[in-house]
Amino acid sequence: MARLQGRRIIITGGASGIGRATARLFANEGAAVAVLDYSAEAAEAVAREVGGVAVAVDVSDAASVATAVAAAVSALGGLDGLVNAAGIFSPAGLADTSADLFARTLAVNVLGTFLVIQAAAPHLRAATGATIVNIGSGVGLLPTGPGSTAYVASKGGVIAMTKAIAMELAPEVRVNVVCPGAVETPMTAGTLRDASGDFLRGVTRRYALGRAGQPEELAAAILFLTSTESSFVTGIALPVDGGRTFH
Repeated sequence: MARLQGRRIIITGGASGIGRATARLFANEGAAVAVLDYSAEAAEAVAREVGGVAVAVDVSDAASVATAVAAAVSALGGLDGLVNAAGIFSPAGLADTSADLFARTLAVNVLGTFLVIQAAAPHLRAATGATIVNIGSGVGLLPTGPGSTAYVASKGGVIAMTKAIAMELAPEVRVNVVCPGAVETPMTAGTLRDASGDFLRGVTRRYALGRAGQPEELAAAILFLTSTESSFVTGIALPVDGGRTFH
């Protein structure tokens, strides 16, 4: 039997990268999926592919989130799960990170995750075996070097917030966070490879497996935390990172 048969799940950032891979996998596992994304056109394309519904949203805006979650829940006929994959990235370090960039990164990555959970929580609490999976980052557990100041701060915040919300929503809702290493997505396209298309040695040398991950590998971990196979798991930060040596 499909592992998510009958489950109704919202995926933010569902139009690309890890979110899109998760929407595809979840649909194959029997879930009804609502693809929420800043780009309505991109969300509609993925929703058509997976037989789901598409809703445009700006996760950093409370009114937009409230409207989008309500529309998704109405279209799905309820809500059993949430995956917060919406996010933005900047490699800028301390000196090059403006106040506006820092604020925008936290607004999307931290506030956005919070707002979507806040809007979805009443619906999830009304369900049975409901789950939330947030997307953190390995650098939110421990940075590997200089740079990405705002991004690191935001993902550290998502990890800490996940643990707090896991306690608040227990036992009705399980809440976990997946922490990817380097993953080949549109968001990271300019940071993993050099001009010739080869992986940057500074990236791959940090990984026991010697490579970056694929979105589908992250989706598999998200599936585990959404399925009943992880029924006794909540509040964890799960590294899915090819064995970065300091974990």
